[in-house]
Amino acid sequence: MRLPDEPEIPSQINIVPMIDVIFAILTFFIVSTLSLTRSEGLPVNLPKAATVETQQTAQINVSITPDGQIALNRAPIELNNLEGAVGQLIGSSAESLVVVNADEKVYHGRVIAVMDRLRKVKGAKLAIAAQKP
Repeated sequence: MRLPDEPEIPSQINIVPMIDVIFAILTFFIVSTLSLTRSEGLPVNLPKAATVETQQTAQINVSITPDGQIALNRAPIELNNLEGAVGQLIGSSAESLVVVNADEKVYHGRVIAVMDRLRKVKGAKLAIAAQKP
């Protein structure tokens, strides 16, 4: 019971804990969204081309680093083993897109050697990755 001469204390809502919770949720969504985006190929400097088109099918990535090392879906592989490994990844599916991510400084002969091996794989459709200028 309140006495008549006591001042009335205004009620307050403390929003600081609510702001902390909102920032924690926002941080969670930002971090989880960033982890969902993944790059299949190795980080290379792709050449630029004006006619670049985005492919939406499931793809197998073959990367060639500036020093000529080859990677299949980010795992290092030798050129001699590339044909068999890609054939196993394609398996019984009708067609799969094989994207060659070659750094712009890679020796042209190395890219041709990789593409030649990939053309021997049944059901592999080749594509070369590039960036828009």
